[in-house]
Amino acid sequence: MTKIAIISIAMGIAVMIVSFAILEGFRNEIQSKIFSFGAHLQISKYDTNNSLEVEPIGGPRLEKELRRFPQVKYTQPFARKTAIIKTTEEVMGVVLKGIDEHGGLSPMRENLVAGKFLTFNDTAASTDVLLSRKIANKLRLKVGDDALFYFIQNPPRVRKFRVQGIYQTGLDEFDEVYIIGDIRQIRELNAWPDSLVGGMEVVLRDFKQLDRTSDNIYENLRYDLKLDKITDQYAQLFDWLQLLNRNVVIFLILIIFVATFNMVATIFIMILERVNMIGVLKAVGATDNQIRSMFFFRGLSLTIRGMIYGNLIGLGFCAIQYFFHPIPLDPENYYMDRVPIYWDPTIIVILNLATFLTSLLAVLVPTYMVSRINPVVAIKFD
Repeated sequence: MTKIAIISIAMGIAVMIVSFAILEGFRNEIQSKIFSFGAHLQISKYDTNNSLEVEPIGGPRLEKELRRFPQVKYTQPFARKTAIIKTTEEVMGVVLKGIDEHGGLSPMRENLVAGKFLTFNDTAASTDVLLSRKIANKLRLKVGDDALFYFIQNPPRVRKFRVQGIYQTGLDEFDEVYIIGDIRQIRELNAWPDSLVGGMEVVLRDFKQLDRTSDNIYENLRYDLKLDKITDQYAQLFDWLQLLNRNVVIFLILIIFVATFNMVATIFIMILERVNMIGVLKAVGATDNQIRSMFFFRGLSLTIRGMIYGNLIGLGFCAIQYFFHPIPLDPENYYMDRVPIYWDPTIIVILNLATFLTSLLAVLVPTYMVSRINPVVAIKFD
Protein backbone atom coordinates (compact mmCIF):
# COMPACT_ATOMS: atom_id res chain seq x y z
CA MET A 1 0.00 0.00 0.00
CA THR A 2 2.90 2.36 0.71
CA LYS A 3 4.13 1.81 -2.86
CA ILE A 4 0.71 2.79 -4.19
CA ALA A 5 0.82 6.02 -2.17
CA ILE A 6 4.30 6.87 -3.44
CA ILE A 7 3.31 6.11 -7.04
CA SER A 8 0.12 8.16 -6.68
CA ILE A 9 1.98 11.23 -5.40
CA ALA A 10 4.79 10.80 -7.95
CA MET A 11 2.44 10.49 -10.92
CA GLY A 12 0.25 13.31 -9.63
CA ILE A 13 3.05 15.85 -9.35
CA ALA A 14 4.64 14.63 -12.61
CA VAL A 15 1.38 15.12 -14.50
CA MET A 16 0.89 18.56 -12.93
CA ILE A 17 4.39 19.71 -13.91
CA VAL A 18 4.01 18.41 -17.47
CA SER A 19 0.49 19.87 -17.80
CA PHE A 20 1.52 23.36 -16.74
CA ALA A 21 4.71 23.24 -18.84
CA ILE A 22 2.71 22.30 -21.94
CA LEU A 23 -0.10 24.79 -21.20
CA GLU A 24 2.34 27.67 -20.73
CA GLY A 25 4.23 26.46 -23.80
CA PHE A 26 1.07 26.65 -25.91
CA ARG A 27 0.19 30.04 -24.49
CA ASN A 28 3.62 31.56 -25.09
CA GLU A 29 4.07 30.03 -28.55
CA ILE A 30 0.68 31.19 -29.82
CA GLN A 31 0.93 34.61 -28.22
CA SER A 32 4.41 35.17 -29.65
CA LYS A 33 3.14 34.25 -33.13
CA ILE A 34 0.22 36.69 -32.79
CA PHE A 35 2.42 39.45 -31.39
CA SER A 36 4.92 39.01 -34.23
CA PHE A 37 2.17 40.22 -36.60
CA GLY A 38 0.05 42.56 -34.55
CA ALA A 39 2.04 43.53 -31.44
CA HIS A 40 -0.03 44.29 -28.32
CA LEU A 41 -1.81 47.40 -29.60
CA GLN A 42 -2.53 48.87 -33.02
CA ILE A 43 -3.20 52.55 -33.64
CA SER A 44 -4.65 53.70 -36.95
CA LYS A 45 -6.86 56.35 -38.52
CA TYR A 46 -10.49 56.14 -37.45
CA ASP A 47 -12.82 55.21 -40.30
CA THR A 48 -16.04 53.27 -40.84
CA ASN A 49 -15.27 51.18 -43.93
CA ASN A 50 -13.46 48.33 -42.07
CA SER A 51 -10.92 48.10 -44.88
CA LEU A 52 -7.40 46.73 -44.44
CA GLU A 53 -6.18 49.81 -46.31
CA VAL A 54 -6.61 52.78 -44.01
CA GLU A 55 -6.01 56.50 -44.28
CA PRO A 56 -2.42 57.51 -43.42
CA ILE A 57 -1.31 59.14 -40.19
CA GLY A 58 1.82 61.03 -39.21
CA GLY A 59 4.32 58.46 -37.98
CA PRO A 60 7.03 60.59 -36.28
CA ARG A 61 4.50 62.67 -34.34
CA LEU A 62 2.61 59.63 -33.07
CA GLU A 63 5.83 57.82 -32.20
CA LYS A 64 6.96 60.81 -30.15
CA GLU A 65 3.64 60.87 -28.28
CA LEU A 66 3.84 57.14 -27.48
CA ARG A 67 7.36 57.46 -26.00
CA ARG A 68 5.83 59.36 -23.09
CA PHE A 69 4.23 56.19 -21.76
CA PRO A 70 6.62 54.13 -19.59
CA GLN A 71 4.82 50.85 -20.39
CA VAL A 72 5.60 51.19 -24.12
CA LYS A 73 8.65 49.10 -25.05
CA TYR A 74 8.89 50.03 -28.74
CA THR A 75 6.72 50.94 -31.71
CA GLN A 76 6.54 49.53 -35.25
CA PRO A 77 5.19 51.64 -38.16
CA PHE A 78 3.27 49.64 -40.74
CA ALA A 79 1.05 49.98 -43.80
CA ARG A 80 -1.12 47.47 -45.66
CA LYS A 81 -2.16 47.18 -49.30
CA THR A 82 -4.18 44.50 -51.04
CA ALA A 83 -2.73 42.88 -54.14
CA ILE A 84 -3.10 39.98 -56.56
CA ILE A 85 -0.10 37.74 -57.16
CA LYS A 86 0.22 36.21 -60.59
CA THR A 87 2.65 33.45 -61.47
CA THR A 88 2.85 31.35 -64.61
CA GLU A 89 0.46 28.80 -63.08
CA GLU A 90 -1.53 30.43 -60.26
CA VAL A 91 -3.31 33.64 -59.20
CA MET A 92 -3.98 34.59 -55.58
CA GLY A 93 -5.22 37.59 -53.58
CA VAL A 94 -3.03 38.67 -50.64
CA VAL A 95 -2.30 41.59 -48.31
CA LEU A 96 1.13 43.17 -48.49
CA LYS A 97 2.14 44.42 -45.05
CA GLY A 98 4.95 46.94 -45.13
CA ILE A 99 7.34 47.44 -42.23
CA ASP A 100 10.47 49.54 -41.85
CA GLU A 101 14.05 48.60 -41.03
CA HIS A 102 13.93 50.28 -37.63
CA GLY A 103 10.95 48.34 -36.33
CA GLY A 104 10.87 45.42 -33.93
CA LEU A 105 11.64 42.64 -36.42
CA SER A 106 12.94 40.07 -33.93
CA PRO A 107 9.55 38.38 -33.26
CA MET A 108 9.05 37.68 -36.98
CA ARG A 109 12.54 36.22 -37.21
CA GLU A 110 11.39 33.26 -35.09
CA ASN A 111 8.79 32.33 -37.73
CA LEU A 112 11.30 32.08 -40.58
CA VAL A 113 11.62 28.52 -41.96
CA ALA A 114 13.56 29.13 -45.19
CA GLY A 115 15.69 31.81 -46.80
CA LYS A 116 16.81 35.03 -45.15
CA PHE A 117 15.10 37.87 -43.38
CA LEU A 118 14.27 41.13 -45.16
CA THR A 119 17.19 43.34 -46.12
CA PHE A 120 16.80 47.10 -46.41
CA ASN A 121 18.99 49.79 -47.95
CA ASP A 122 19.00 53.57 -47.77
CA THR A 123 18.89 54.25 -51.49
CA ALA A 124 15.64 52.65 -52.65
CA ALA A 125 12.69 50.60 -51.50
CA SER A 126 13.51 46.91 -51.17
CA THR A 127 11.87 44.50 -53.60
CA ASP A 128 12.33 41.54 -51.24
CA VAL A 129 9.31 39.98 -49.52
CA LEU A 130 8.54 37.22 -47.05
CA LEU A 131 5.89 34.67 -48.02
CA SER A 132 4.17 32.19 -45.78
CA ARG A 133 4.73 28.53 -46.51
CA LYS A 134 1.03 28.12 -47.39
CA ILE A 135 1.11 30.93 -49.94
CA ALA A 136 4.42 29.73 -51.36
CA ASN A 137 3.05 26.20 -51.79
CA LYS A 138 -0.17 27.40 -53.46
CA LEU A 139 1.73 29.66 -55.85
CA ARG A 140 4.57 27.13 -56.26
CA LEU A 141 7.18 29.69 -55.32
CA LYS A 142 10.47 29.13 -53.55
CA VAL A 143 13.25 31.32 -52.15
CA GLY A 144 14.83 33.37 -54.94
CA ASP A 145 11.82 33.28 -57.28
CA ASP A 146 10.18 36.42 -58.68
CA ALA A 147 6.46 37.13 -58.71
CA LEU A 148 4.29 39.90 -60.16
CA PHE A 149 2.06 41.83 -57.74
CA TYR A 150 -0.95 43.62 -59.26
CA PHE A 151 -2.28 46.48 -57.14
CA ILE A 152 -5.89 47.47 -57.88
CA GLN A 153 -5.88 51.27 -57.83
CA ASN A 154 -6.26 54.18 -60.18
CA PRO A 155 -4.21 53.78 -62.26
CA PRO A 156 -3.41 50.08 -61.64
CA ARG A 157 0.20 49.32 -60.71
CA VAL A 158 2.41 46.25 -61.17
CA ARG A 159 5.50 45.43 -59.14
CA LYS A 160 7.94 42.56 -59.37
CA PHE A 161 9.07 41.21 -55.97
CA ARG A 162 11.62 38.55 -55.10
CA VAL A 163 10.99 35.90 -52.45
CA GLN A 164 13.67 36.56 -49.83
CA GLY A 165 12.34 34.13 -47.21
CA ILE A 166 9.46 31.90 -46.17
CA TYR A 167 7.79 32.01 -42.78
CA GLN A 168 5.29 29.78 -40.98
CA THR A 169 3.18 30.60 -37.93
CA GLY A 170 0.59 27.83 -38.19
CA LEU A 171 -2.14 30.46 -37.78
CA ASP A 172 -4.37 30.62 -40.86
CA GLU A 173 -5.32 34.21 -40.02
CA PHE A 174 -1.78 35.19 -41.06
CA ASP A 175 -0.40 32.39 -43.22
CA GLU A 176 -3.22 32.53 -45.78
CA VAL A 177 -3.28 36.32 -46.10
CA TYR A 178 -0.12 38.27 -45.31
CA ILE A 179 3.11 38.92 -47.20
CA ILE A 180 5.77 41.03 -45.49
CA GLY A 181 7.65 43.71 -47.41
CA ASP A 182 9.19 47.18 -47.28
CA ILE A 183 6.84 49.96 -46.17
CA ARG A 184 8.47 52.29 -48.70
CA GLN A 185 6.93 50.25 -51.52
CA ILE A 186 3.46 51.04 -50.16
CA ARG A 187 4.38 54.70 -49.72
CA GLU A 188 5.43 54.86 -53.38
CA LEU A 189 2.25 53.12 -54.54
CA ASN A 190 0.06 55.49 -52.50
CA ALA A 191 2.18 58.57 -53.22
CA TRP A 192 2.77 59.17 -49.49
CA PRO A 193 5.69 61.19 -48.13
CA ASP A 194 8.16 59.45 -45.80
CA SER A 195 6.44 60.89 -42.73
CA LEU A 196 3.15 59.03 -43.33
CA VAL A 197 2.34 55.47 -42.24
CA GLY A 198 -0.75 53.29 -42.28
CA GLY A 199 -0.65 52.76 -38.53
CA MET A 200 1.52 52.10 -35.52
CA GLU A 201 1.97 48.80 -33.69
CA VAL A 202 2.82 49.14 -30.00
CA VAL A 203 4.69 46.51 -27.97
CA LEU A 204 4.33 46.81 -24.20
CA ARG A 205 6.85 45.88 -21.53
CA ASP A 206 4.27 43.78 -19.68
CA PHE A 207 1.42 42.08 -21.53
CA LYS A 208 -0.46 41.67 -18.23
CA GLN A 209 -0.87 45.45 -18.13
CA LEU A 210 -2.57 45.48 -21.53
CA ASP A 211 -5.99 46.72 -20.42
CA ARG A 212 -4.70 49.40 -18.09
CA THR A 213 -2.09 50.68 -20.54
CA SER A 214 -4.48 50.68 -23.50
CA ASP A 215 -7.01 52.73 -21.51
CA ASN A 216 -4.30 55.19 -20.55
CA ILE A 217 -3.07 55.57 -24.14
CA TYR A 218 -6.61 55.83 -25.53
CA GLU A 219 -7.45 58.71 -23.19
CA ASN A 220 -4.50 60.67 -24.59
CA LEU A 221 -5.01 59.88 -28.29
CA ARG A 222 -6.24 62.41 -30.79
CA TYR A 223 -9.94 62.20 -31.61
CA ASP A 224 -9.31 60.96 -35.19
CA LEU A 225 -7.30 57.90 -34.12
CA LYS A 226 -8.52 54.51 -32.94
CA LEU A 227 -6.78 51.92 -30.76
CA ASP A 228 -7.28 48.15 -31.12
CA LYS A 229 -6.14 45.58 -28.57
CA ILE A 230 -4.71 42.33 -29.87
CA THR A 231 -7.05 40.40 -27.55
CA ASP A 232 -10.03 41.96 -29.34
CA GLN A 233 -8.67 41.49 -32.84
CA TYR A 234 -8.04 37.78 -32.32
CA ALA A 235 -10.54 37.09 -29.56
CA GLN A 236 -11.19 33.50 -30.71
CA LEU A 237 -7.56 32.52 -30.16
CA PHE A 238 -7.34 34.09 -26.71
CA ASP A 239 -10.70 32.56 -25.73
CA TRP A 240 -9.31 29.17 -26.76
CA LEU A 241 -6.28 29.71 -24.51
CA GLN A 242 -8.57 30.64 -21.62
CA LEU A 243 -10.60 27.47 -22.18
CA LEU A 244 -7.42 25.40 -22.08
CA ASN A 245 -6.49 27.05 -18.81
CA ARG A 246 -9.83 26.19 -17.18
CA ASN A 247 -9.66 22.59 -18.35
CA VAL A 248 -6.18 22.12 -16.93
CA VAL A 249 -7.20 23.60 -13.56
CA ILE A 250 -10.12 21.15 -13.28
CA PHE A 251 -7.83 18.30 -14.28
CA LEU A 252 -5.24 19.27 -11.65
CA ILE A 253 -7.88 19.46 -8.91
CA LEU A 254 -8.92 15.90 -9.72
CA ILE A 255 -5.29 14.74 -9.61
CA ILE A 256 -4.69 16.33 -6.21
CA PHE A 257 -7.92 14.80 -4.90
CA VAL A 258 -6.90 11.31 -6.01
CA ALA A 259 -3.40 11.66 -4.53
CA THR A 260 -4.84 12.96 -1.25
CA PHE A 261 -7.40 10.16 -1.06
CA ASN A 262 -4.68 7.55 -1.61
CA MET A 263 -2.52 9.05 1.12
CA VAL A 264 -5.43 9.09 3.60
CA ALA A 265 -6.26 5.47 2.76
CA THR A 266 -2.60 4.46 3.17
CA ILE A 267 -2.30 5.97 6.65
CA PHE A 268 -5.65 4.46 7.68
CA ILE A 269 -4.49 1.02 6.62
CA MET A 270 -1.12 1.47 8.36
CA ILE A 271 -2.93 2.33 11.59
CA LEU A 272 -5.35 -0.61 11.31
CA GLU A 273 -2.46 -3.00 10.66
CA ARG A 274 -0.73 -1.80 13.82
CA VAL A 275 -3.65 -1.57 16.25
CA ASN A 276 -2.01 -4.15 18.53
CA MET A 277 1.29 -2.24 18.52
CA ILE A 278 -0.53 1.01 19.32
CA GLY A 279 -2.24 -0.70 22.29
CA VAL A 280 1.08 -1.96 23.62
CA LEU A 281 2.69 1.48 23.26
CA LYS A 282 -0.20 3.09 25.14
CA ALA A 283 0.02 0.43 27.84
CA VAL A 284 3.68 1.23 28.48
CA GLY A 285 2.98 4.98 28.74
CA ALA A 286 3.21 6.38 25.22
CA THR A 287 0.95 9.38 24.67
CA ASP A 288 -1.42 9.86 21.73
CA ASN A 289 0.73 12.67 20.35
CA GLN A 290 3.86 10.52 20.40
CA ILE A 291 2.14 7.68 18.54
CA ARG A 292 0.46 10.13 16.16
CA SER A 293 3.80 11.76 15.34
CA MET A 294 5.23 8.34 14.46
CA PHE A 295 2.57 7.83 11.76
CA PHE A 296 2.82 11.47 10.72
CA PHE A 297 6.55 11.25 9.99
CA ARG A 298 6.02 7.96 8.21
CA GLY A 299 3.47 9.64 5.96
CA LEU A 300 5.81 12.62 5.54
CA SER A 301 8.55 10.25 4.40
CA LEU A 302 6.25 8.71 1.79
CA THR A 303 5.22 12.18 0.57
CA ILE A 304 8.81 13.39 0.13
CA ARG A 305 9.82 10.22 -1.71
CA GLY A 306 6.81 10.52 -4.01
CA MET A 307 7.58 14.19 -4.70
CA ILE A 308 11.22 13.42 -5.54
CA TYR A 309 10.22 10.69 -7.99
CA GLY A 310 7.46 12.87 -9.42
CA ASN A 311 9.81 15.80 -10.06
CA LEU A 312 12.36 13.52 -11.70
CA ILE A 313 9.68 12.03 -13.98
CA GLY A 314 7.96 15.33 -14.81
CA LEU A 315 11.08 17.44 -15.34
CA GLY A 316 12.78 14.59 -17.18
CA PHE A 317 9.87 14.28 -19.62
CA CYS A 318 9.82 18.05 -20.15
CA ALA A 319 13.59 18.12 -20.78
CA ILE A 320 13.39 15.31 -23.34
CA GLN A 321 10.53 17.03 -25.20
CA TYR A 322 12.22 20.45 -24.99
CA PHE A 323 15.56 19.34 -26.43
CA PHE A 324 14.67 16.40 -28.71
CA HIS A 325 10.97 16.97 -29.67
CA PRO A 326 9.90 13.30 -29.79
CA ILE A 327 6.16 14.19 -29.72
CA PRO A 328 5.03 15.98 -32.90
CA LEU A 329 1.78 17.84 -33.55
CA ASP A 330 -0.29 18.58 -36.63
CA PRO A 331 0.22 22.30 -37.39
CA GLU A 332 -3.17 22.42 -39.12
CA ASN A 333 -4.93 21.74 -35.81
CA TYR A 334 -2.51 22.92 -33.10
CA TYR A 335 -0.73 25.88 -34.80
CA MET A 336 2.71 24.29 -34.19
CA ASP A 337 4.59 21.18 -35.27
CA ARG A 338 5.58 19.85 -31.82
CA VAL A 339 4.43 19.86 -28.21
CA PRO A 340 5.86 23.08 -26.68
CA ILE A 341 7.50 23.24 -23.26
CA TYR A 342 7.86 26.40 -21.18
CA TRP A 343 10.06 26.44 -18.10
CA ASP A 344 8.58 28.43 -15.23
CA PRO A 345 10.43 27.80 -11.92
CA THR A 346 7.77 29.71 -9.98
CA ILE A 347 4.97 27.37 -11.09
CA ILE A 348 7.11 24.29 -10.35
CA VAL A 349 7.80 25.55 -6.82
CA ILE A 350 4.10 26.38 -6.25
CA LEU A 351 3.01 22.92 -7.46
CA ASN A 352 5.49 21.21 -5.15
CA LEU A 353 4.48 23.38 -2.21
CA ALA A 354 0.76 22.80 -2.84
CA THR A 355 1.30 19.04 -3.10
CA PHE A 356 3.40 19.00 0.07
CA LEU A 357 0.87 20.96 2.15
CA THR A 358 -2.09 18.96 0.83
CA SER A 359 -0.31 15.70 1.60
CA LEU A 360 0.50 16.89 5.13
CA LEU A 361 -3.16 17.61 5.77
CA ALA A 362 -4.03 14.21 4.31
CA VAL A 363 -1.59 12.56 6.71
CA LEU A 364 -2.86 14.43 9.77
CA VAL A 365 -6.52 13.44 9.37
CA PRO A 366 -6.21 9.66 9.87
CA THR A 367 -3.63 9.96 12.68
CA TYR A 368 -6.38 11.24 14.98
CA MET A 369 -7.74 7.67 14.96
CA VAL A 370 -4.96 6.89 17.45
CA SER A 371 -6.75 8.72 20.28
CA ARG A 372 -9.84 6.51 19.77
CA ILE A 373 -7.94 3.23 20.21
CA ASN A 374 -8.48 1.61 23.63
CA PRO A 375 -5.22 -0.13 24.75
CA VAL A 376 -7.09 -3.02 26.42
CA VAL A 377 -9.18 -3.76 23.33
CA ALA A 378 -6.21 -3.14 21.02
CA ILE A 379 -3.98 -5.69 22.77
CA LYS A 380 -6.71 -8.32 22.42
CA PHE A 381 -7.31 -7.25 18.81
CA ASP A 382 -4.49 -9.43 17.49
